[in-house]
Amino acid sequence: MLKHGILGLLNYGSMTGYDIVLIFKDSLSYFWHAQTSQIYRELHTIKKNGWATDETIVQDGKPDKKEFTITEKGREELRRWLSEDNIGLKIRSPLMMKTFFRGEFSLEENIDYFEKLKHESYGFAHKMTVTPPDTEKYVRLINDPMKALYWKMTIEYGLMYSKMYGEWLDNCLKQMEELKNENSDN
Repeated sequence: MLKHGILGLLNYGSMTGYDIVLIFKDSLSYFWHAQTSQIYRELHTIKKNGWATDETIVQDGKPDKKEFTITEKGREELRRWLSEDNIGLKIRSPLMMKTFFRGEFSLEENIDYFEKLKHESYGFAHKMTVTPPDTEKYVRLINDPMKALYWKMTIEYGLMYSKMYGEWLDNCLKQMEELKNENSDN
């Protein structure tokens, strides 16, 4: 799926791997996590599949850079993937699987676990609210307000998901604290 996200970005215009990493962190990271090394590995696969070409650009006083351009074959693959009927609404969440079986730990251990999750989630949510994504930057980049609209909708999804996740964590902690208080009263 990551390779299709990269193809989607390249469909807007030629980019270096570094450009893709930056745009990914500013937009797709709201709903899809990928490390820089994964992005570069997928760029290699995309090129190998003939979905993109690359051109080395010589720079004065800086290392040369490689710019990737989607091919017609790459556009066909992107459109094929976008046309698939498999929407992928099935949930696979390691967090939910672990939560389901957290009864193996003490209440105190679980409170600590959920506090850590809450702390981590605040960092992500804070990043999104302190430096909200500049969707106008992407409107200018791709010069197509209709396509930028879909970027904006996915960022809104990320913000709403982050809010829901925080509320869920607060609710879990509240329930565990209530159980802890009930147990201490007995």
